[in-house]
Amino acid sequence: MLNINNISKNFGGLIAVNNVSMEVKKGSITGLIGPNGAGKTTLFNIIAGNLNSDGGEIFFDNENISGFKSHELFEKKILRTFQIAQEFSTLTVLENLMMVPGNQFGEKLLYSWFGNQQVKKQEELIRQKAIEVIEFLNLNHLTQELAGNLSGGQKKLLELGRTMMVDAKIVLLDEVGAGVNRTLLNEITEAIIRLNKEKNYTFFVIEHDMELIEKLCDPVIVMAEGSVLFQGTFNEVTANENVIEAYLGRGMKNSEVANK
Repeated sequence: MLNINNISKNFGGLIAVNNVSMEVKKGSITGLIGPNGAGKTTLFNIIAGNLNSDGGEIFFDNENISGFKSHELFEKKILRTFQIAQEFSTLTVLENLMMVPGNQFGEKLLYSWFGNQQVKKQEELIRQKAIEVIEFLNLNHLTQELAGNLSGGQKKLLELGRTMMVDAKIVLLDEVGAGVNRTLLNEITEAIIRLNKEKNYTFFVIEHDMELIEKLCDPVIVMAEGSVLFQGTFNEVTANENVIEAYLGRGMKNSEVANK
């Protein structure tokens, strides 16, 4: 589905991403982990169209999308959620969801003058879709709440809802667990699993929370120092000596060996 081939990115003399190749298969929840500075976010920024690579290509459903901007990827139903949720704070939860679909008749001057019935019909369809999304995510009690009043976890649920408004083909999840309490994180986790199983969503997940990675992701890809270090199941990843060394450092690893 998503094929990343030999992607590289330098910032001056710093090699942030070094000849990286990986695949996200359709219907998977693929995890991407690694120590700080491993190149994960830079790679995500390249995939999401926020940053140009210095080399390599990206294919989505066999189409070369290298260099596509985020709005072009949106049209391909490739969406990214951010570490900090990007809601319209002065609009309600319902209104936030209704803002997502593009090419709405009401946004076009000609339709606003002459196509009132079509505008109303489309708006009602979008409203109904938004209500279905709210029900799926168990946000009914927040339908008319201003998005700016939501907690961090509720805002991330709203972001997931926005991906549902366009039936995303793949969602890039960036630190979905950051700053979220465990109760809401469990709700978010459950929503991701349901979207994957019931609606065949594909997810590509950057996450530092290993408990969340264990619950969600197979396979798990590990990056370190700008390169792919290892790929496998969660258990294989956590048992791999190179991965342990990348996270803990050689000194700590040697200390552990000495203490055995």
